[in-house]
Amino acid sequence: MASLLTSSCKFLAFSSIMFSILFLTVVMSVEFEVGGKDGWAIPDSKNDQLYDHWASNNRFNVNDTLRFEYKKDSVLVVSEEEYNKCKSSHPIFFSNNGNTVFKFDRPGLFYFISGVAGHCERGQKMIIKVLEPASEPPPPPPSSGAAVETVSSPILVLLMMVIMSLFGAIVV
Repeated sequence: MASLLTSSCKFLAFSSIMFSILFLTVVMSVEFEVGGKDGWAIPDSKNDQLYDHWASNNRFNVNDTLRFEYKKDSVLVVSEEEYNKCKSSHPIFFSNNGNTVFKFDRPGLFYFISGVAGHCERGQKMIIKVLEPASEPPPPPPSSGAAVETVSSPILVLLMMVIMSLFGAIVV
């Protein structure tokens, strides 16, 4: 009975550690509410850098999303040139449904403007920098000169966890 209890404790401890490792490998994303409680609207004349200031206080990653809530307006993703002109005839992205979600699909700069005439010029625009994904350190070179292919997959980690758990339960 005592050995069964010991085996169960070892199994639970090992499983907890492996689950933690697996959890850390999962890509997480964050949804940001643009403009907070005021939403996507023309900033007051004293604060025409509102959205750029907001963006500079956040860190954006690939797969994060922005939620724009607004009334009688629109959201456009445009080129840098169109951003500077506050005008776009062929935006990269356009939405005017009042509750827009935009997902970052790559690192780099994203330029957002309002599509309503005059709004961009009054400060309803922003630039967001999406960070490069963190990279894992390269594996050490193989000592035998053979080619080694490493695979980093949550499924493999889970499989390893199950095998090691079963092996641990059998040995103990």
